[in-house]
Amino acid sequence: MSSPLLDVQSLHKSFGDQKILTDLSLQLNTGQRISIQGPSGCGKSTLLRILAGLEAADDGTISLTGKSANQAKRIVQQPWQRGIQMVFQDLGLWPTRTVLQHVVDVRKASGLSNPKAEGVKVLQQLGLSDFLSRRPGKLSGGEARRLAFARVMALEPKLILLDEAFSSLDPENREQGFAVLEQVLESTGAAVILVTHDPIEAERLGGTAYRMIEGKLACA
Repeated sequence: MSSPLLDVQSLHKSFGDQKILTDLSLQLNTGQRISIQGPSGCGKSTLLRILAGLEAADDGTISLTGKSANQAKRIVQQPWQRGIQMVFQDLGLWPTRTVLQHVVDVRKASGLSNPKAEGVKVLQQLGLSDFLSRRPGKLSGGEARRLAFARVMALEPKLILLDEAFSSLDPENREQGFAVLEQVLESTGAAVILVTHDPIEAERLGGTAYRMIEGKLACA
């Protein structure tokens, strides 16, 4: 039997006296989709940030494709080594970099081959080839969201983390956002974890739905 893509065992995280994650475990296979629902402050985003290497867990282990690692500084400083990429609600685009530079820069930083040629290919796939020299401030909201996904797609991730990535959108634009996500998942074969407070988004994603309850995951 093959190993899971992601194996999380007994994660604990507190901020001061407040326990956020308590003995949380999760397994995820290649290409699998899961959503995590729950109210604000229940630990959904904290879990994603720990998986991405942006926060350190207090205890527990994370294994990705058979390589086990505790929450060490090495991982926090170099989260791209995990093959995990994250899209935030505010997208996190770089205001001074052009559309093309967004995808070329990340491929160069990660040591991937043919950064410009492959970057242009990704932008073409997501309908951004006419905007290569534009900066994020000159893009529409839908174009900016496609650029955020293009930057993720350019890194050829094994796992994509979405932190309320569609929560600010009206139904039409949310559906367009999911259509772009489908393109990215089809191209990369990546697994995806969507954090949301909206059961409609969880249903649209498909796969397995969880709720965050008292710092652990329970089937929704």
